[in-house]
Amino acid sequence: MIQSPIEIREITHFHLFCGLGGGAKGFNKGRAAIGNMRARFRCLGGIDVSPAAIADFERLSGVPGTCLDLMDRGQFRDFHGREPGPDWREAGPDDIRRAAGNERPHIVFLSAPCKGFSGLLSETKSQSGRYQALNRLTVRGVWLMLEAWSDDPPELVLFENVPRIATRGRHLLDQIGALLRHYGYAVAETTHDCGELGGLAQSRKRFLLVARHREKVPPFLYQPDRRPLRAVGDVLGRMPLPGAAVAGPMHRMPALQWKTWVRLAFVEAGSDWRSLSKLRVQDGVLADYGIVPDRSYQDGVLGVLPWAATAGTVTGNAGPTCGRYSVADPRACREMRGDFLGVIPFESPAGTVTSRGTPTNGRFSVADPRCALGHEYSQYGVLPWSESMGAVSGQSAPGGGRYAVADPRVSGVRHNNVFRVVRFDETSPAVTGGGGPSAGGLVVADPRGQEMRKGAFGVRTWTDPTGAVIGESMPSNGAFAVADPRVWREGREHYVGGGHYGVTTWDGPSAAVIGHAKHDRGPWSVADTRTCEISQTDPIGLPAPADRLVAVIRALDGTWHRPFTNLELAALQGLVDPEESLELDGLSDQAWRERIGNAVPPPAAAAIAGVMGTTLLLAWSGETFSMSSTPVWVAPVAAALAVETIS
Repeated sequence: MIQSPIEIREITHFHLFCGLGGGAKGFNKGRAAIGNMRARFRCLGGIDVSPAAIADFERLSGVPGTCLDLMDRGQFRDFHGREPGPDWREAGPDDIRRAAGNERPHIVFLSAPCKGFSGLLSETKSQSGRYQALNRLTVRGVWLMLEAWSDDPPELVLFENVPRIATRGRHLLDQIGALLRHYGYAVAETTHDCGELGGLAQSRKRFLLVARHREKVPPFLYQPDRRPLRAVGDVLGRMPLPGAAVAGPMHRMPALQWKTWVRLAFVEAGSDWRSLSKLRVQDGVLADYGIVPDRSYQDGVLGVLPWAATAGTVTGNAGPTCGRYSVADPRACREMRGDFLGVIPFESPAGTVTSRGTPTNGRFSVADPRCALGHEYSQYGVLPWSESMGAVSGQSAPGGGRYAVADPRVSGVRHNNVFRVVRFDETSPAVTGGGGPSAGGLVVADPRGQEMRKGAFGVRTWTDPTGAVIGESMPSNGAFAVADPRVWREGREHYVGGGHYGVTTWDGPSAAVIGHAKHDRGPWSVADTRTCEISQTDPIGLPAPADRLVAVIRALDGTWHRPFTNLELAALQGLVDPEESLELDGLSDQAWRERIGNAVPPPAAAAIAGVMGTTLLLAWSGETFSMSSTPVWVAPVAAALAVETIS
């Protein structure tokens, strides 16, 4: 049997709005084979407006990128609020071809800006001219791509964005679909979890519009296989703890405010800031919990050795707080100073008086019965009202004997008007020199408080008119407050369920990594089970609430609740293996996080590239039909027409 030689077919791909190159890196790793045909993916380049993103793209994809603004003049003006500079010009189809090295790609991947469509942006802001200009860039990008290769269109087009584009950008998607169909494409819109496509430790739902050129690609395009989500611990557990020098600057722990560390420690793993409402706070102080130094790194601190046990190694720091350097000595009560802290009965003789006659050196204490026998030993004594007193001496003071009396007349005879409140219709008692509440009935129950400042602290409904605006328009002077229904509707509605200060469990998947991932913006902290490996010196007191530092607080569940580092977010995105380090352009943590969050996960892109490569190999081998257990992504028009004819 003669085996056919392996035939390598090259599949080229190009990326618009390429970002740091996550999609390009994934497509380069795509695998596809049909019979003796094998696919090899090659990137032609990418376009992005950010120079830093292009620098990262070139590092991850291995090919040159192009820094280019794809907006037209009107979009530039609406987005930036000004006219472009003299060196700016509108990009055209020729610029797209040059960015691809004047080659034609088989697959074009577009990951257009999604801020205007994101659910993290309020509806009001999303309708502003700035974000509408950004949204329209999606249509312009598709049009430029189609015009660049109008004479020989790419076989497959993939458009990726946030799921909410299907509602907020419906009119734009309709335009994109019409453009693609005009150029000969069949179009399908789906929503996928990139975490399931790439087997990631995050759930990242994305909108995917897939277009297949009907003449060039007759076979079905099937959806990629789905894989179960992994736990964040599967990824983070393979990485060193934050701050390890071997991992580089992207794995450093951010310096948070002390009060933020405390908040994170009291958030239940798997929950968010709403866990804090379960705590009991009294006068601004947490009532049921305290923070103590964690000494687990020194086993045996303040340890006491049994008398019969062997001591550990004697070190230069041998002391009770450094290890087990104390002993349970049985001789204190049996052999040494048997009368230690001894108390002699009043009728017994004393032992020998020594030069160190103190309670801790022997029986140098006595049980003196005289303290209750006579008045001379009754200092600060209080006599009952019905008893006689002792002799009056020259030291007749409370400290000299029983020279105080329990006088029952204070509430029944004298000052019976102390703190008394006079009714409004009663006569006041005589005004004395001590005109105060404690001097008699000098307080009045004034009923006019309800007649004066009527409506004080009143709250107006949203639909009612207000009263007259006066010079002292304060809540305590009238109805100068309003029940505003907009508090959670415009810009704040996502705070309630947005997972702010959320802590992810070690064995659960992460949420989708986004461009502004930060501890106070979503579930961007993790309950790290590896706290026992961390050593830390004892703090001197507690920091001030606003002090910035890196703290390790062992939470109630025994783990370290801490933010994800930039490198961990990149690993959750699949941009880098957990055992590897990563370098991105620049030195800004915020810029790094934004580019990481905007990236397409390479493992998900590789899975998509695999099914697209299989479809192209089928088309190039002359096959027009194939069977798969996964759903059809874009069905051929011929099959659709056949179904209509039969029906």
